[in-house]
Amino acid sequence: MIAITWVGHATVLIELDGVRLLTDPVVRARVGPLRRIAPPVDLVALRALDGVLLSHLHADHVDLASLRDVARDVPVFVPAPAAQWLMQRGLHGAQDLSPGADVAVQAVRISAVPAAHDARRGPLGPAADPIGYVVSGSRSTYFAGDTDLFDGMAQLRGRVDIALLPVAGWGPRLGPGHLNPERAARAAAIIAPAVAIPIHWGTLAPAWTRRPEDPEAPVRAFLSCMAELAPDVAVRVLAPGERVDLSAA
Repeated sequence: MIAITWVGHATVLIELDGVRLLTDPVVRARVGPLRRIAPPVDLVALRALDGVLLSHLHADHVDLASLRDVARDVPVFVPAPAAQWLMQRGLHGAQDLSPGADVAVQAVRISAVPAAHDARRGPLGPAADPIGYVVSGSRSTYFAGDTDLFDGMAQLRGRVDIALLPVAGWGPRLGPGHLNPERAARAAAIIAPAVAIPIHWGTLAPAWTRRPEDPEAPVRAFLSCMAELAPDVAVRVLAPGERVDLSAA
């Protein structure tokens, strides 16, 4: 059994073979200078986690207050060598992972894979090379975190049933180390999952701006690019908070 709930931004609940894993938890209405423009998070639905997967240290992916809300007493897998930094901040279940490493959580295997993104948590925070994750059991899911296309991405081909791909960000433009709708579609073509789910769009916006006029524009662009570049990959678009059972995928 596998079900996916897109909580918003890069926060996804993966339910696989009885194991509940949450990626990059951001569950508050405000995160630094960013505000949530999607509906509020249902924290009750995020209880009873078996683990948390952190892709990199940027504040819109590693929000310490959110982690204390949902992950104080569960394993937190984090790019090496950031575990000590998290343990010093109350996340005593933090464990380092590097690309190529894997760990078992009950019947599910979590494998760290490379990512191409900025390693720093500015301005004075630590640095750790970003990673993505392949979560494997009766089905397999790739969580990209934040990344651009990278040379080793083709090694994921044949390993992934469901790909969680970022397609945008929280501002009017993307810096280096991100997938936009076109590059996300190219990633889907390289990886060839059965299903691609676009994430990292339509959730956060700078607090000093009005709500974006068209927050769904990135996902429409992704659908158009997928039709051209990866027509054999099914796309499932979720609204923030929406859950889908993909056991038959």
